[in-house]
This record gives sequence, C-alpha cells and structure tokens, in this order.
Amino acid sequence: MFKRILIANRGEIALRIIRACREMGIECVSVYSTADKNSVHRELADKSVCIGPPQPVKSYLNIDNIITAAQVTNCDAIHPGYGFLAENDQFVKICSDNDIVFIGPQAEAISLAGNKSKAVEVMKNARVPVIPGSNGNITDIRSASKLARRLGYPVIIKASFGGGGKGMRICQSQEDLEEFYPMAKAESEKAFGTGDIYLEKYISKPRHIEFQIVADNYGKTVCVGERECSIQRRHQKLIEEAPAVNLSPKLSRAMQEFAVKAARTINYKNLGTIEFLLDENNNFYFIEINTRIQVEHPITEAVTGLDLIKEQIQIAAGKKLDIRRDNLRPRGHSIEFRINAEDPQNDFAPSPGRITKSFIPGGPGVRVDTFIGTDSEISPFYDSLLAKLIIWDKDRKSAIARSVRALDEFKIEGVRTTIGFHRKILSNKKYINGDIHTHFIEEELNT
Repeated sequence: MFKRILIANRGEIALRIIRACREMGIECVSVYSTADKNSVHRELADKSVCIGPPQPVKSYLNIDNIITAAQVTNCDAIHPGYGFLAENDQFVKICSDNDIVFIGPQAEAISLAGNKSKAVEVMKNARVPVIPGSNGNITDIRSASKLARRLGYPVIIKASFGGGGKGMRICQSQEDLEEFYPMAKAESEKAFGTGDIYLEKYISKPRHIEFQIVADNYGKTVCVGERECSIQRRHQKLIEEAPAVNLSPKLSRAMQEFAVKAARTINYKNLGTIEFLLDENNNFYFIEINTRIQVEHPITEAVTGLDLIKEQIQIAAGKKLDIRRDNLRPRGHSIEFRINAEDPQNDFAPSPGRITKSFIPGGPGVRVDTFIGTDSEISPFYDSLLAKLIIWDKDRKSAIARSVRALDEFKIEGVRTTIGFHRKILSNKKYINGDIHTHFIEEELNT
C-alpha cells in the first residue's frame, strides 16, 4: 500500500480523498493556490505545498509544480480527484516517467475516451449500441449537410474532445446546421484547443443513465450499478439518483452488460463511468466514458456500501478486486443535490464572495460533502460547487421526503445558492412521479 499520496485538487473532493487516506493509514499531501491558503483541505492534510497563484493554469493545472510538490514530499502516488488534471493523459505519462503512481486509469484509455468521436467508433465496432451519426469527425459543411439529410433532422453537433455542453449545437433544419456548424467549431477550438467535431442523430427527450465500472489490473471488471443523471441544465448535472428511476431490472441488466463490455473493449483499469442515453422506447445508446471518479459517486456508495475512493487507491496499489456482482443489489434509494454558488434568479450567474452564515443539515440518511463554513471565501477562479447533499432512504418516495426536510434545513448566507431551486424541483409532480428527461428543467421550470 502507498505510504503517502499527493492530492492534486481542492474543495470537497480533496477533503473526500483525505478522509479515505486517513482511514487507510496513508499520509496525504495537499496542494493549494494562494487563493486557497486558508482552505480546509490544506489544514486537514499531513503536509501542504503552495503550487502557484489563483489562476488554475498557474496552479492546479501546473503539471511541473505538482510533480515537484510530490517529489519534495516523497509521495509515491497522486490522486487527481475530478476536473483539473484528472483526465489528462499527458499528466499520467509524466507521473509514470517520474515513478509516481497515478490513481486512475491508464493514459491510453484516457486518450481514447477524451476523443469522443473515436470512442463512439470503437464502441460501434465492438457492437455496443451507439447513436447513428458520423464515422469519426466531420471536416466540412457539405459532408455535414449530406449526413444530416440521411439521418433526418434534428441532429446534434458535438465537440470531439468536449464536455459540459461546449461545442454542442442542436440543429432542427439545414439553416440551423449552416449557422451552428462554424460556431460549434470555434467554440470547440477555444475550449479544447481543437475544432474537431462530429454529428449525431438528436434524441429529443432522452434520459441520461450512467454505470459505475470498477476494474482491477488483472482482468476483472465489475459494474456496481447505475445512476440517473437526467436532471440537467445546459448539459450540466444538478440532481442524480441511484438506482435509476423506473428502470426495469431486465433493462438495467442489459445496460450493465454493455457497460462492462465497453470497459473491457478498451482494457479499462481502475474506476470509470460508461454513459448512455435512453429514449422513450427504451432503446439505449453509448455516448461517452468518463475516466475519473464522478462528482455523483456518493449515491452509488450509499446504495452499495462501497467506498469508491478506497477502491481506486487499492486498485492502483495492485490489489485484486474482491467485489462480487451478485452481492451488489442496490439497497434503498439515494439522491444527490449539487449545491452551487449560483444565482438562479440571474440565469445561474456565479456568486463568489464570503459566506457569512451557514447551517449544514444532518440526521439519519443525510450526508454532506463540503469544504465550506462561516467566513469561507468562495473564489471566482474555480468551479461554483459548494457542497453535495446526499440523501438515502428505504425507497424513492421516502428519499424525496427526507430531501425536502434536509434542503429546508440547509442555510448558506453571503452568497446566492441553488438550494431553493432544488426545493422547487422536488415540488414538481412530474419529478415526484419519475417522469423526467434531460430537458425537464427547461420545460417544467422555464430555465
């Protein structure tokens, strides 16, 4: 087992990793920017190293500084968390070149998954269901128009190396395609350093369902259940649930089998997530692989009893997987709410500032992963996620009731948050009945 791990991240995920390390008897080193000099993740780690100024490119994305911090503190492994360098295949290679273990998948898997058009092509060849679309990247508007006519409108343009909705445009007509094609290429170039894009048939009201994969270094791959991620705003997840809502056991098993097949196709190791869209006729299609721990991993932990961060660390250290699929039937129902420093009344604009007062909910079945407290400074330089409220109860109806109680207790003053917006969603009858899809928020809450 590792003696000392460097955590190349900040905020709630840094604290989550520190807690797992502590329970495993592993020392941990945190890195921080000057904006995070008073952060909790710096205080709780055994050691901490400043790696630069507030700008991410000069600190949390600064590979040279992070590697140096690991070397001077004698760390034998690095956990990247999510975001920042978690899905950077070059960072994985540099860790290996410096005899530091990267706690995550191999560089080759990250590289393939990062090229979404290539990943779709690989899955198509492996007979994993994919959405009809282009074979690889589309290089000109003429080819895009020809394919769109064959697929039938609507179609969707996607950035090949994209995420978070950037470089993505829905086209209802030829006119839309001609207008949005250059816009998507330009946005992809700006966000990801490449204008590579591809085209798919657009599914109008899909559900977004993902499957948690755990794979060791010896060929064993297990799917430990699914998560419902259909409550989104502009392709950003807001609420996740486990297990998925109103998904039959037969359909769940079929999707899990293809998720495992997808992971094995690319010889995937460590933890990852295989994501699918499910249409109104229960047809499902592979869309992407996330090669890291997910923000929403706690709901899988709640219904399985697994500690997914510990699993990551143990696999990276060479331990064989001892999870049995037949022991992984979900217990109860779990819901996660992303509490962001955003103003729902102002188009969800970021709301940085100082927290003047806070109260964190508790009680049975309530978990809050957060880094905030009274007088915490919420920086404009980083992601707006303040906390994750994770609820568990015996069934979905009970979990929703417990969620209402916990959200009513949750108080954060000094910055605007999404707490009230989540509470509004829970009062919607269609949400309560499980009648949800990826456009639920814009249709039901007009935003």
